[in-house]
Amino acid sequence: MLSWLGRIAVACWRPVRRYARMNKDNIIEDDSDSTIPDTLLWCKDLQKHSYGDFSFAVVQANEIIEDHSQVETGRDATFVGVYDGHGGPEASRYISDHLFLHLMRLVRENGSISEDILRSAFCATEDGFLTLVRRTCGIKPLIAAIGSCCIVGVIWKGTLYVANLGDSRAVIGSLSRSNKIVAEQLTKDHNASMEEVRQELRSSHPDDSHIVVMKHGVWRIKGIIQVSRSIGDAYLKQPEFSLDPSFPRFHLSEPIRRPVLTAVPSIYTRILQPNDKFLIFASDGLWEHLTNQEAADIVYNNPRAGVAKKVLTTALSVAARKREMRYDDLKKVEKGVRRYFHDDITVVVIFIDHELVGKKTCVPELSVRGFIDTVGPSNFEILQGIDANARSFI
Repeated sequence: MLSWLGRIAVACWRPVRRYARMNKDNIIEDDSDSTIPDTLLWCKDLQKHSYGDFSFAVVQANEIIEDHSQVETGRDATFVGVYDGHGGPEASRYISDHLFLHLMRLVRENGSISEDILRSAFCATEDGFLTLVRRTCGIKPLIAAIGSCCIVGVIWKGTLYVANLGDSRAVIGSLSRSNKIVAEQLTKDHNASMEEVRQELRSSHPDDSHIVVMKHGVWRIKGIIQVSRSIGDAYLKQPEFSLDPSFPRFHLSEPIRRPVLTAVPSIYTRILQPNDKFLIFASDGLWEHLTNQEAADIVYNNPRAGVAKKVLTTALSVAARKREMRYDDLKKVEKGVRRYFHDDITVVVIFIDHELVGKKTCVPELSVRGFIDTVGPSNFEILQGIDANARSFI
């Protein structure tokens, strides 16, 4: 029997033109409609939230999944969180366990949801994780090099709040006057590949000529990391967490004088309009293979049930074709090895049914965690009774 390496080699010898299919309108078609299951893929085809439905899908590529994610549903609000870890799962798992709870505590204390409240929830999560790093780095020094991107969306009484660190992305699909869906990116990618990010780093570190370095054809901060904002990555934020030369991948030539990365999120607020039809929250693994518009077109042109999985498997088909494979061949590749073909990917699609906004809908208050497949009670009941006018606080 062929080893997995042999199977990959055989698959890669197949000509790519057999699988690179485009229809007459130049829309990407995926080749995932087969009976062979992808054992590394998890999904919730369709669930209810206070403003409609949501679809949720995650695929694992790393030996231990580093994407953690959640959807919290309440009577008057919906929360989405996608946490794309790097260096290990500890930071993304910590965010999943704490950020939403910090947000609910702050809302209860202040009687409002606002941009400032979201920033404070991120700050409390960062402080908590750095405290964990401080307590455990003597036993596990590499925890100082573990971090996570973080994107959060909150819909409350018709207003959308999005807070972002890193290069996960939120995209909204809106219907144009010509009845076509238009994708709009709501977040900025905090990634050194962006000229704007490099200029921001150079401006804030004028005395450091190596703040951004081109390494192996990729722009990296201090020659190490691509994202400029994250939870964690303590060794790039405080000198006390610097790693010694025994960890060359994370070793800095000289101690940092001030934080190289930040955990201050960029925040976007929008009062949802009748032409706003859905939101897509996804880790950067999706956007490596699909454009914003391609993902929005898939959501708009397919049934709601299972649409997050449809978006994800289309991206996997594209990733496979880049290696001159079919998605069916990719399914045979084991976790860990899959990382050479694609990253862990999380996709959450939130549909917005405007006729439900402001109505007392019967939606269970649930917490749905991606991939680990847990569903339990949420803590959104504390929002009941908060004055809708509180959003004018922003």
